[in-house]
Amino acid sequence: MRRRCRGGSFPGTRPRRLRTTPAMRRMVAETRLHPADLILPAFVREGAGEPVPIQAMPGVVQHTRDSLRKAAVEALEAGVSGIMLFGVPEEAKKDAQGTAGTDPDGILQVALRDVRAEVGDELLVMSDLCLDEFTDHGHCGVLDEQGRVDNDATLERYAEMAQVQADAGAHIVGPSGMMDGQIGVIRDALDQIGREDVAVLAYTAKYSSAFYGPFREAVGSSLKGDRKTYQQDPANLRESLRELALDLEEGADMVMVKPAGPYLDVLAKVAEAVDVPVAAYQISGEYAMIEAAAEKGWIDRDKAILETLTGIKRAGARNILTYWATEVARQLRP
Repeated sequence: MRRRCRGGSFPGTRPRRLRTTPAMRRMVAETRLHPADLILPAFVREGAGEPVPIQAMPGVVQHTRDSLRKAAVEALEAGVSGIMLFGVPEEAKKDAQGTAGTDPDGILQVALRDVRAEVGDELLVMSDLCLDEFTDHGHCGVLDEQGRVDNDATLERYAEMAQVQADAGAHIVGPSGMMDGQIGVIRDALDQIGREDVAVLAYTAKYSSAFYGPFREAVGSSLKGDRKTYQQDPANLRESLRELALDLEEGADMVMVKPAGPYLDVLAKVAEAVDVPVAAYQISGEYAMIEAAAEKGWIDRDKAILETLTGIKRAGARNILTYWATEVARQLRP
């Protein structure tokens, strides 16, 4: 609508009225970040005497057991909802089956017990359920005689891994390997040992992405080749909805899209389609780009972090895994 005034025609409807002051913008904001939206991914390195900086992820470390406990308490005090643990075993303990991943005394299980003893039920203790950190070939499953990832043999390993992680104290397990049928097998394995209380966060749409590079340093990956035969093709969206339907049918309690930033369209479609909580993982490459550009003075670091997280939530994420979780949660608290 336009109104004719002396000297010409002017707009009668002025959306800028709702942008005039910080207080006005805050009042009409459609999307709000909250500390409880955030989940902190954290790495723990077997045998480390002090935290080991990850060169490609400035500010992120491979924790010692002691520093991990401290990080968990800091996340809890900041209001973060959960901490997702990744184990980094000694190189000599890696093998073709990833047996360190199902060893009750393996680094991930030890770390789960450590953190659960520290925070109890006040912070959700979450565990990456995948073999890639523990295999000498770096793949997310066991290989057949031709060197291909054997889906069904891998499911047997995931079932065992789920039970061991639950016994170690995980509130939530996050199967990230993208094996067909993994959610159903893991749900059955947990129920068989009376752990119906342990939730499953399905990595429903995990894409084969160029943005995982820094993560591979973080977990000391031994990957040879790539993961294109089991992670999703970046060109496909409908495929994610098919994966989503299967995960829900198999008993997923929550679903996730990974990476977050390059796949906001996928995230929005998934969020529209379900009535379970939806998470997104702002991955290592997304983190590294902002930190690198900020270090060069090319962008405002803090504003860029909040803008990206707001965009992820606006697209439909209930929860966001981000390496800035504790830092941002502190900023958001009154």
